[in-house]
Amino acid sequence: MPTLRVLISGGGIAGNTLAFWLSKIGHDITVVERFPSLRDSGLQLDLRGTGIEVMKRMGLEKAFKEKMAPEQGVQLVDKRGRQRAYFPATPGGDVQNFTSEVEIMRGSMCRILSDAAAKHGTKFVFGNSIKNLVDDGSSVKVDFADGRTDAFDLVIGADGLMSRTRKMMVGPDADDGLRPLDGLVAGYFTMPQPMEKGEEFCATVFVAPVSKGIMIRRSDPTFRQIYIGGRTNLLKDVPRGDVKAEKAALTKMMQGSGWETDKIVASMNTDNDFYLERMALVKLDRWYRGRVALVGDAAWCPTANTGMGTTSGMVGAYILAGEIARHCGRGTAGKAGDSVFGGDIAAALAAYDKKFRPFMDQVQKGIEENSGGFVYSFMTSTFGIWLIYIVAGLISYFKINVGAMFLKEQVKDWDLPDYEELSKV
Repeated sequence: MPTLRVLISGGGIAGNTLAFWLSKIGHDITVVERFPSLRDSGLQLDLRGTGIEVMKRMGLEKAFKEKMAPEQGVQLVDKRGRQRAYFPATPGGDVQNFTSEVEIMRGSMCRILSDAAAKHGTKFVFGNSIKNLVDDGSSVKVDFADGRTDAFDLVIGADGLMSRTRKMMVGPDADDGLRPLDGLVAGYFTMPQPMEKGEEFCATVFVAPVSKGIMIRRSDPTFRQIYIGGRTNLLKDVPRGDVKAEKAALTKMMQGSGWETDKIVASMNTDNDFYLERMALVKLDRWYRGRVALVGDAAWCPTANTGMGTTSGMVGAYILAGEIARHCGRGTAGKAGDSVFGGDIAAALAAYDKKFRPFMDQVQKGIEENSGGFVYSFMTSTFGIWLIYIVAGLISYFKINVGAMFLKEQVKDWDLPDYEELSKV
């Protein structure tokens, strides 16, 4: 089959995974990223179940192991800093605990994936983005922000929760599938603080009324990763990206919560790498229209509450690449070719949607309807927090896998396909 010219918008986890597989089988792949360089910031991510298997099929297990965070587990503490429960890292097995066997900083993961894609011929264009696209049935005409125009056989939006590609694909007046989760927010930043004597690489979670909390993680002995937030209406009228106002709202929200909150909030209000996520799902009836498709959070963001964002991004990209390989064939890298017949692309995208949708339906199930989940329902009062301590202590004492209880790794009646078309050199 002729070589496909594919444009991927977004150089994150899903975009780079897709670029790796499609360039590996000889197609002409370009990744456009609006940031001026590879966006290798961000905090700790984990892979679970099928995500770990996809990483291994990519031949990247050694590279991941060299960069994995040394997190040993997670503890729950009260406002006096007393440990109420402890859940060790997963040593391996069928279902991961809260701390997975594969914990890695987002920057390290993005770098590994982009380097692997580049080795297979993927081209990266930084500091640019898609301004407009028109699908005429035979190709997609793309206008870029820098004034250039080009045409591609296929355009993939891998540009995250607030995907611009998604909005262009569905049209300006259509529902783009974004489903905010009732005031749930999470702020992220790093806080300089050397490890103290006797301190371990253990994540620490603190919860407080009303529906707020902090998590601290370490992947490096020189700084802490801070996750801070909960449910609030204080950000309802704050413009997205107004960092000063976002920090002010979180400061007010966390005031007087106890434990190390004051120290952490003071650090948050310095000049740092803070960013805020307003939790939302993305739910669409189809992940493609014509020759434009979506992958990762742009298509199906499951929220951090599921613990499956990174895994679903990698697995979904693998399925999309596999169906393209199966229906459109391999390309001849580096050589321009005529467009692949539209029917082949249409069949590939339909098969991708059909095959992966049962997976995401299970991962997203109940998240929108019960946006806070079991834990948030108890975080509204001091008594509810006390009940959380009791339940968590019992789970910890009996060594029950908390990840299996509260995260969405266990997808039933669905097996990861094995695409021979991707494994052939």
